[in-house]
Amino acid sequence: MEILLTASTSTSSHLWNHPSLRNHKIQLTPSYDLTMAMAATRKSKKSFTERNRGSPETVTTQLWQRSGSCPEETIPIRRIDKNNGTKGDLVENYGRKKPVSFHHNKQLNESKMLYLLQTNHSMAILLTAGYAYLGAKGDIKVCYPQVELDDEYSTSRVALNSGPQYEYEVIESGWAVNPSVYGDRQTRLFVYWTVDGSKKTGCFDLTCPGFIQTSNQIALGAAIYPISNPTGLPYQITIYIHKDPKTNNWWVQYGETINIGYWPSDLFDLLKYHAESVEWGGEVYSSRVGTHPHTATGMGSGKFSDYITESSGYIKRMRILGNNLELKIPEWIYTYSDEYDCYDVFYLGDYVEDPEFYYGGPGRNPKCP
Repeated sequence: MEILLTASTSTSSHLWNHPSLRNHKIQLTPSYDLTMAMAATRKSKKSFTERNRGSPETVTTQLWQRSGSCPEETIPIRRIDKNNGTKGDLVENYGRKKPVSFHHNKQLNESKMLYLLQTNHSMAILLTAGYAYLGAKGDIKVCYPQVELDDEYSTSRVALNSGPQYEYEVIESGWAVNPSVYGDRQTRLFVYWTVDGSKKTGCFDLTCPGFIQTSNQIALGAAIYPISNPTGLPYQITIYIHKDPKTNNWWVQYGETINIGYWPSDLFDLLKYHAESVEWGGEVYSSRVGTHPHTATGMGSGKFSDYITESSGYIKRMRILGNNLELKIPEWIYTYSDEYDCYDVFYLGDYVEDPEFYYGGPGRNPKCP
């Protein structure tokens, strides 16, 4: 059962506990109209699978909404028992991703660095870089991958990045199965940010000061419903992260109309201006990626990429936002997988008018690692 609290939008997320935000004035809505930018994606052609299997269902439902709604000028906040995330960890690290680090075992470290872009993190992504990005969007299939251990997690998301590999700034949103943060293995909506590769800053949702929620319709960290299954219709969520050109705040939009909230620009150094790259796809965190035996935590649906039956994870209608404030299909893109035999990727770009990205895998299997 989801247990939620309500809080005034004027005091959400203990805003003034963050030194950069003590004089911040809350922005309740974006300062410009998204209608023109959004029109480009609404008019997109039917995808390969839509022509062959019918249209997927877009999810705008969370389980807690069955019990009612929140009044205007309040926000829903999921109550979390912080003991879920502090077993063997410091309280101040609760809600934060495990930072990129090097192992003391030199042989193990060298082995893992051959395969992993970031230690303990296995990625299967579609990447675009070399441009000043002011936003990114995608339709993400909602899945329920196996997460083997309580200190591991699996996410599927849209992310905007700036900075060097081990001191990067990132903002991202999508869905996650993350027992250490949420205390269970349900698929939940999340946002995340950091300005130093998760060493000392950033967190999921509202577990630290930073993200400012303004919507009373969507609860961060709440379970998403329904979830795709192999025998039924695929379900998906639409995530759009975009920079307000007047305030420089980074907004997160859920679906086509709901602005959940934003990251104030004062949180960032590089992202204050623009993002240097955009990623769509999956991430698995485990101390057992790049090793043997490998973790059995899955990515996406837990199945390898499959554009024929769509049994794997996928992201469609991928768009970037440029200085002209028009959403467009990215022209220069690259696929990347840390461990192709564990989590693979497939980009359906040729012979289709609207590209599609398929990714995922079970982790441990006869080929992995």
